[in-house]
Amino acid sequence: MGHRTRMYRGAVGLMLAGGVLLTGCSGDSSDGTSSADSGKRAQAPTASRGGPQAAKPADGAEKADGAEKADGLKKPIAPDYLSTFALDVDTASYGYARRTLADGRLPGPETVRPEEFVNSFRQGYHRPDGNGFTVSVDGARAGAEGGDWSLLRVGLATKAAPSSAERPPAALTFVVDISGSMASPDRLGLAKTSLGILTDELRDDDSVSLVTFSDEAKTVLPMTRLRDHRGKIHDAVESMEPAASTNVGAGIRRGYEEAVDGHRKGANNRVVLLSDALANTGETDAKSILERIDSARREYGITLFGVGVGSDYGDAFMEQLTNKGDGHTTYIADEEQARKVFVDQLPAHIELTARDAKAQVAFDPKTVEKFKLIGYEDRKVADDDFRDDSVDGGEIGPGHTVTALYAVRLRDGASGHVATATVRWLDPKTRAAHEETGSVETGAIDGKLWGGAGLRLQVAAVAAYFADNLRGGKLPGAPGLGELATRAHALARETEDDSVAKLATAIGQADRLKGGHSDTGTGAEEGEMD
Repeated sequence: MGHRTRMYRGAVGLMLAGGVLLTGCSGDSSDGTSSADSGKRAQAPTASRGGPQAAKPADGAEKADGAEKADGLKKPIAPDYLSTFALDVDTASYGYARRTLADGRLPGPETVRPEEFVNSFRQGYHRPDGNGFTVSVDGARAGAEGGDWSLLRVGLATKAAPSSAERPPAALTFVVDISGSMASPDRLGLAKTSLGILTDELRDDDSVSLVTFSDEAKTVLPMTRLRDHRGKIHDAVESMEPAASTNVGAGIRRGYEEAVDGHRKGANNRVVLLSDALANTGETDAKSILERIDSARREYGITLFGVGVGSDYGDAFMEQLTNKGDGHTTYIADEEQARKVFVDQLPAHIELTARDAKAQVAFDPKTVEKFKLIGYEDRKVADDDFRDDSVDGGEIGPGHTVTALYAVRLRDGASGHVATATVRWLDPKTRAAHEETGSVETGAIDGKLWGGAGLRLQVAAVAAYFADNLRGGKLPGAPGLGELATRAHALARETEDDSVAKLATAIGQADRLKGGHSDTGTGAEEGEMD
């Protein structure tokens, strides 16, 4: 976590179609998707600021209105061809959308974060052997409806997650919401089931503590080794009963106190918050809550993992807490999803391979007319802060992939270099900075998307188009929901991936709720679009 709040860039140009989606997921898959050449990892400079220099705009590029001159006229500013953001592997937005659609309701547009939809699906990138990332870049034409737009995919992957026997020991503090709003089987009942599953999954040399909160916080179980104490831990979990209001701040403060008291050197020390995040008592501002435990986070490196539950869920509040708490969020609606998070993906959620990770993509204005960043509004980083390691980035664990999808419009007759992607991160132990790069040429993004590109790129495109539709966007080349559902069903059969089948079901549910209406987008201007 950096010492400065990340900066947000202002709008450049009008709202136009196109998109970038930064995503991450656990697991791996291989389907033969192409990837561009990856650069070699480099020990990165630690004192320099700013990312790759923005290339000068091509001849004839339109200028945006800029700063005021002494004579009162506006000085033209060249279009921006850099895209910079902090990495993130949240998936809660997609999980909550699926739950809402299954309940017969459309998710609120403000809860839909497209990058988290794509976060939820495997991509099959080549993985590094050690900490850090590999970088792959490829793409395809967006389709007939997309005109001259292409989808460009920047893929980042961490090393494969270790087996349970190979990972470092864990010291986990569970902070569980027992407020009145949690009094249902899909909330506190699911939280208890999840912790029971995890208690059986953890190793003898792991440790857990348990804090509950309603209007006040209480330590139910101090940090306890699993060895010979599983029965005691199960009893503590089963003793939880719903109480009064929701004082999330009190719960997190007590949780971090317990995590510091039970801190284990060489272990993965993490606070795990299970809640519907409907805070209504005490402090309800994420920044204020985390400022109170700032020293514990910084000195001990204790990160926050948020697990959301419930049909009414404080999505934005949970995301703010984990973003500022050097962690990430997921959402569970049933025991199957709980088992996936707390058994199948456990090392990815509790171990770190990269701190303060950021990505910057430099588009070539000689070949690229325009592109637009969609999603990650709260993860944007000022271009000049890319190599400022005091500015917050994302904390990423093993077994994750991170995908940035761009809708890119090439210039007429463009040929050659399209973009260079750079990822920068800090080693979680030494805090040394490293970088990795990859680039792509026009020929690598000229094939057709549907039926031509790799299956995983098509899955990512379906997820992106679906999310954009739910929040009222207009990506170029986006099929209607009915066509998206058909494509998703076909991809589920080809990939034999049950998660893609569930995506198809969710798209079909949304299509019925929307009455089958959809549309596509166009665009104008040059450079990066807001």
